[in-house]
Amino acid sequence: MNKKDIAAIRKQFKLDTDLLKITDIYKVYIKQESSDFYHEESQPFALLDREQQELFLTNFKKVLGGKLGLKLFEVKFQEQAEEQTDHTQRLLYEGLHTNEVEEWKTNMESIARKMVQDAQYEKDVVVTFIRGNYYKPTKRNHDEEEVAKQDEVYKNPFILCSMNQTELPKRSLVFDFNEKEFKSRDMLDPIINLTSPIGGFVFPCFTDNAADVNHILYAAGKANKPDYHFIENVLDGEEIMTAEDDKAVFEEIVKEVAGNEMNTKTLASVYDELNSMLLVENEEEDESLSTLDTKEVERVLKASGVKDVSTEKVERAFQKVIEDKTYEMKASHILPSYASKSIKIETKVANIAISPQDLRYVRQVTVNGKRCILIEVEEDTIIEGFTLLEEELLK
Repeated sequence: MNKKDIAAIRKQFKLDTDLLKITDIYKVYIKQESSDFYHEESQPFALLDREQQELFLTNFKKVLGGKLGLKLFEVKFQEQAEEQTDHTQRLLYEGLHTNEVEEWKTNMESIARKMVQDAQYEKDVVVTFIRGNYYKPTKRNHDEEEVAKQDEVYKNPFILCSMNQTELPKRSLVFDFNEKEFKSRDMLDPIINLTSPIGGFVFPCFTDNAADVNHILYAAGKANKPDYHFIENVLDGEEIMTAEDDKAVFEEIVKEVAGNEMNTKTLASVYDELNSMLLVENEEEDESLSTLDTKEVERVLKASGVKDVSTEKVERAFQKVIEDKTYEMKASHILPSYASKSIKIETKVANIAISPQDLRYVRQVTVNGKRCILIEVEEDTIIEGFTLLEEELLK
């Protein structure tokens, strides 16, 4: 799934829409101390009152929030043996296509059981499963969000899971209108935190308006903090790489090819090349992500002025760093404006944050036998409201 596909389905999680219909909901309450089911219930989503529906819809929308590679990850399922009946891909696929609600609920219960195996949660957790249909118009219509009955649509059955922690409300003083007196509130029922899911997923992924049942969209609770145990043991998914991982891999590959030392002009050119790739990516209709394989890394480094770059050196670097010459990194993961918004220059005296495009104005020079950071500026420098006096360099 690309960011456009995710945004399209995400905005349909609202009341009274023709483009998304949720049929069933199944909820499980898991106690912290026992990691066992305390309560479970299943019912048609339409039987919930409108306030509950709206709360859940907002929560499901939160599951799909965040950027690809940071909080959302397209995970490929591990291969399953024919005799393996509890493989998550099989449970989801069968649950998605069965007409029997009880069979769907049983399969979702099996997945929830896998969540409590070898896992101890910090607080009580509520796991919610829904299934329904997402409809996407075959023709674009920018003026209408809803679809007329005669319009053709793609029908996409899906299952979404959300995991939410519970919180105990703080003790408080309340006023009893019936008895006209102040009282302490003794009822401390746990509150389900629907504003910050700690995890979840959507099955299947959608690619070019077609279902991709070999991949699942996993949602982490925090950016760059995927639950690898959950991915491997609950989702039965293969290993993933975060944006942070891609950035670290790219840096190590460049060091292997170009060495540890690089001037700011060359480094700025590398970021310019990556930024150009992202500009092209944003202009593409399908918004497919720009990736860096061995050929693209070689091209970027040569275009940036790095000397002695060859196909063989780049392939050896890939093999040494990632042990895979066919690995592809996402350009958006590597550019600092995406991952950390700025480049950090760290010294013992001061730490400086600067945008990638301004890196070319930074130099490391030697003045009077001492190393200095020189930043070229076109205007007066203001520090705490004071304009710095211009000084001559010592010679």
